[in-house]
Amino acid sequence: MKKIEAIIKPFKLDEVKEALQEIGIQGLSVTEVKGFGRQKGHTELYRGAEYVVDFLPKVKIELVIADDMLDGAIDAIVGAAKTDKIGDGKIFVSDIAQAIRIRTGETGDDAV
Repeated sequence: MKKIEAIIKPFKLDEVKEALQEIGIQGLSVTEVKGFGRQKGHTELYRGAEYVVDFLPKVKIELVIADDMLDGAIDAIVGAAKTDKIGDGKIFVSDIAQAIRIRTGETGDDAV
């Protein structure tokens, strides 16, 4: 099993969710996060005072999937989240040693 963590622009969340559902991925978790990368924030003017916005709002999507669904999931996320502009986000993939469904006790791929 693999865990995908994707940091994307907030307005792309619905498109990414729909793209994942189209390839058969049913469950995911979403967290509102703030951060910066190469974008390094930006400067804004508020009531005549200039201030720096260091941390930009993003959305973090987390999902655990079977190994054979990995490439499709990555393609779906990239295709739906890409704007060709700086700050589109990142995808991180890691191995999951074990998963257990609390309600039934199922383990492994069956729990996902």
